Amino acid sequence: MSDPRSVTVLGCTGSIGASTLDLLRRNKDAYRVEALSAHRNVAELAALAREFDARVAVIADPDLYASLAEALAGSGITPAAGPAALVEAAERPADWVMASIVGAAGLEPTLAAIKRGAVVALANKECLVCAGDLVMAAVVRHGATLVPVDSEHSAIFQVFDFAQADKVERITLTASGGPFRTWTRDDMAGVTPEQAVAHPNWSMGAKISVDSATMFNKGLELVEAYHLFGLTEDRIDILVHPQSVIHSMVSYIDGSVLAQLGAPDMRTPIAFALGWPDRMAAPCARLDLAQLGSLTFEAPDPERFPALRLVRRALQSGGAAPTLLNAANEIAVASFLDRRIGFLDIAAVVEDTLEAVDAPALTSIDDVLQADALARRHAREICVRRAR
Repeated sequence: MSDPRSVTVLGCTGSIGASTLDLLRRNKDAYRVEALSAHRNVAELAALAREFDARVAVIADPDLYASLAEALAGSGITPAAGPAALVEAAERPADWVMASIVGAAGLEPTLAAIKRGAVVALANKECLVCAGDLVMAAVVRHGATLVPVDSEHSAIFQVFDFAQADKVERITLTASGGPFRTWTRDDMAGVTPEQAVAHPNWSMGAKISVDSATMFNKGLELVEAYHLFGLTEDRIDILVHPQSVIHSMVSYIDGSVLAQLGAPDMRTPIAFALGWPDRMAAPCARLDLAQLGSLTFEAPDPERFPALRLVRRALQSGGAAPTLLNAANEIAVASFLDRRIGFLDIAAVVEDTLEAVDAPALTSIDDVLQADALARRHAREICVRRAR
């Protein structure tokens, strides 16, 4: 038997991290856990670190170090805390790293894993949205491998002929349309956080669920696809597919369209990434097309979902514009979840931020972090002005 593959899971208590650990739990002989991280959930992090006998456990909030150390006392697991500790966890010698820290906070740890030349399962789309050119250049420079975990990008990765990339005509990202696909703008004005996080098909965290409801999630995925697959923005389509069965498609110059299908369960793309370049078994429901009966499709409504227009505008503008958009969206979503602004205000805050802040070129991660901080400051001020 070969030695177990060593893995690190950054963001182990979120929905992606939990699904990853579920697969590891079912295949304990094949994998060894090097490091686990969480944002603030000390109790769950400590319990998981003990269960998987991790060598290191990191809590992102430095104020919680003492609590984590106490929870791990006597276990032999090294506790750590703070942003620098997250980077150090990513630098540890794991063969495979799940990058599932939500938001721009995941950028530096993900880059640290890339610079080791690791196989990085990328669930943090904000890394490519904020700093796509820099991240992809680092992948090439350090010989790392990015295996996308978003169901849409995993689908494309599985049917994209990289040996004949010049024969790809376009790619199509599918979108469920979220819970408000058929709502009027007037109805959407009154959406509550509870309604926005209740996704019809997928089980996800609050921020990603709100992004799905506004379709900013799909816009961010467009930027991610732009960097991952090297196609221009005008060759990346978005199609609403409410059943979430066809996860994405690749169209070739001979008229062929290849698609990846599956039940809406994130353990499928995670299993693909965890097993890559082989495949591993996953306990997901098997697709029964006869029982399903039909699949439907429609174009996204630009009036109800201005996020897609804003994302394409940012991508066309280049430089720091996608970074600004992502930062403003994170602030706006947090304000909405805290009931300070309305659902429709999210896109308005992002648009106002893009208009208020210049988008310089990005030549370093410091440039990215400065642009991100500037956009967040402006977005917070705009949220205060729009507060209910």
